Amino acid sequence: MISNYHSHGKLLLTGEYAILDGALGLALPTYLGQSMTTEPSEKGSLKWESRDVNGKVWLKAAFDLNTLTATDNSLEGLKILQGLLKSIKKQRPELLSGDRGYKVVTTLDFPRFWGLGSSSTLVNNIAEWASVDPYQLQNEVLGGSGYDIACARLGRPLLYQLRAGVPTVFPVKFYPPFSDFLYFVYLNKKQNSRDAIEAYKTRQSDVSGLVDRISDITRAAVAAGSLKEFEDLLTEHETVLSAVLGIPTVKDSQFPDFPGAIKSLGAWGGDFIIATGGPEVVHYFNKRGYLTVLTFRELVAQPLDNHQ
Repeated sequence: MISNYHSHGKLLLTGEYAILDGALGLALPTYLGQSMTTEPSEKGSLKWESRDVNGKVWLKAAFDLNTLTATDNSLEGLKILQGLLKSIKKQRPELLSGDRGYKVVTTLDFPRFWGLGSSSTLVNNIAEWASVDPYQLQNEVLGGSGYDIACARLGRPLLYQLRAGVPTVFPVKFYPPFSDFLYFVYLNKKQNSRDAIEAYKTRQSDVSGLVDRISDITRAAVAAGSLKEFEDLLTEHETVLSAVLGIPTVKDSQFPDFPGAIKSLGAWGGDFIIATGGPEVVHYFNKRGYLTVLTFRELVAQPLDNHQ
């Protein structure tokens, strides 16, 4: 019997970096995510196949379920997968025992380099299959705040906060009246979030002021009633983190002539940004070589009642 799983991708609208220290963040799950199918196979083996958005196999391996050794463990993606399987074997040894066998196929809905959560969607799918805690699984193998796991699971906008290290999720309604003026632009460069987090940790000592300020911005962003108010909050968020990180904002460094507001989403220096304005936003970025410009409606997952 074939079992099917699907997890949503993620965007962190507010709270990047500071969310690790307990700041409140506004996270937006995406329609695009990753699916996974499992079915019984020959005993003692786990045959794994990962496919990209075009159906091309980019990772293929066969694991011995007794030892979890693979035919090739030189690829980073394979090492991460092996780590996840080893963690599951510790928690659910009967699932990955030698008297069972599986064939697993994963398929991404988005290009791997977009940074929408190829790892977090994988973690959540595997955790659902194995019936283990996805936050614990991610923390043991990859680390991070866990907001991306919340996005993968919930599939609607949410507020996320670590309270004494424990993930706390608050579903919210975030479909603002100015949503048609919000665009998501891929900067043609995937950023390594783990490296960015380490750089942040080395720069930040007293985090209490930063956490409070970012949390206030997050609350105000959810409640913003006008595009101008929302733009001001995005700009303030960028200014605060620019001072902490010691690097200029993406608008100052790359798009100083852009008339609207721009904010980095996630690790600074790559992945997606949010930009505000009318249809001219698409032309502005396309002209500069950034061809992936998605609307709020196209990308952000919402409950059905928000579209009625």
